[in-house]
Amino acid sequence: MIEVYIDGASAGNPGPSGAGIFIKGNGEVIRRSIPLGIMSNHEAEFQAFILALEICLEKDLKTVSFRTDSELVNRAIEKEFVKNSLYVPLLEKALSLTSQFDLFFIKWIPSSENKTADELARKAARDVQAKG
Repeated sequence: MIEVYIDGASAGNPGPSGAGIFIKGNGEVIRRSIPLGIMSNHEAEFQAFILALEICLEKDLKTVSFRTDSELVNRAIEKEFVKNSLYVPLLEKALSLTSQFDLFFIKWIPSSENKTADELARKAARDVQAKG
């Protein structure tokens, strides 16, 4: 089982944002720090999730267990519903990607267990800020 840790960070809400993705399993470790531009923290969390799903699919990792400290993303994926219409297209894209996996799990974890993804996301947000 591949473990995927994701986090989104925003320096402001909205503000310079980044995605942090930490994937481990099958003897491989992948760390990605991806600048996202200006967006809200919740948008950054969804974008981190979508980007991580795309990375897993590109690498043919089809049995995955995602970990996130975003209650919004976790709840939205589990219930396949989000109240805020701003996030509906992000949820729809994420759900279409999750349907391509053989086995997909998502679990909420406390921030203290998501430090690597958090550091990667914060670095990406700083990169956006530096270029801005």
